[in-house]
Amino acid sequence: MKLFRNKRTLVQVSVVVVIALLTLLLVHYFTRNSDNPEYIWHTVERGSIENVIAASGSLEPKDYVEVGAQVSGQLESLAVDVGDVVKRGQLLAEIDATVFETNVMSAEASLENKRAQLEKLYAEQHLAEERLERNRNLFAQNAISQDTLTASETDVKGLTADIRAMQAQIKADSASLDGDKATLNYAKIYAPMDGTVVSIAVREGQTLNANQSAPLIMKIADLSVLTLRTEVSEADVTQIYAGMPVYFSTLGAPDKRWYSTVRQVLPTPEVVNDVVLYQVLIDIENKGSRLMDSMTAQVFFIEAQAEDVLTIPTGALRRGPKGPSVIKQTAEGSERVAVKLGMRTRTQVAVTSGLSEGDKVVAGIRNPDSSATSNIDRRAGNTMGGPPPGGGGGGGGRRGGF
Repeated sequence: MKLFRNKRTLVQVSVVVVIALLTLLLVHYFTRNSDNPEYIWHTVERGSIENVIAASGSLEPKDYVEVGAQVSGQLESLAVDVGDVVKRGQLLAEIDATVFETNVMSAEASLENKRAQLEKLYAEQHLAEERLERNRNLFAQNAISQDTLTASETDVKGLTADIRAMQAQIKADSASLDGDKATLNYAKIYAPMDGTVVSIAVREGQTLNANQSAPLIMKIADLSVLTLRTEVSEADVTQIYAGMPVYFSTLGAPDKRWYSTVRQVLPTPEVVNDVVLYQVLIDIENKGSRLMDSMTAQVFFIEAQAEDVLTIPTGALRRGPKGPSVIKQTAEGSERVAVKLGMRTRTQVAVTSGLSEGDKVVAGIRNPDSSATSNIDRRAGNTMGGPPPGGGGGGGGRRGGF
């Protein structure tokens, strides 16, 4: 029994010793990490920063026309295809014009008939005038009665009225003929503008009915200049104005930027799911035809911009009683350096003095804890604080900084 109790006591002592050793190892490990934290160093660089308002939109042709048919009939031929470049006045399509040609020939024949009747009336009028002149001479010699003379005068007046009526009918028939010819011309559809055929809505042989509304045949657009139609929330639209600089990128080329300016802010909003959105129009020259209709774009309206300035992350800023500062790496270790700031965004800030290009500053601490945070400030000779809430001399970014 005594031997058994000695063994149990020995085991208990061994367990206590092991636990104590593990505790000492853990304390030493964490104390060492706290004394020597792993800092995130950032090299001061020269570059550009900007405050932007982000939005999305889609591209569309600035100038386009939907070409329709003004007459009904069977589409006889299409002279172009999708993607063809056309010139103003170029033939696009033809509708069967048999009925329209018949109407024109009938109207021309009717007009010729009335012109012939008019010539006959002129001849009858001439004859009636000669009879009237002769009867007047005879009446003066008491060779005819008053009734005969009156009848001759009535014949002349009647023929004069018939001539005027026929002239009016000829004008009406002439106008009708012009209308029939215009209808005949509508059977041939010509390009109303220079551009590219972007869509065709019909096929050869299809019957078109223009009695109710003009059927769409094709769409022609000028793709040399596109309009980016952007939707901007009511919270941001007051910051946008005509002429404001802007750039955008497309889903197919996210690293490519196209630059332009705002053309117009439309005054009437659209409400989508209780969200008020205003449309902003931006024109862009489509050099190289790399942009296409209906492409989706990510748009950035530039509120403020600073180029060729020294920049550091906003997380590198420290707040102190003497203003903003940073922890700068030196040959001896690190030191707190006061800085003057320019423009800032949510992620970056411009430094106007206090640092040089290539300097390294503390931008953060990996796996930070309170002791590590206090250690770096103690080594730098000050007490570290967080980034200043307002920032010295800069404006806050909207929807992120770029």
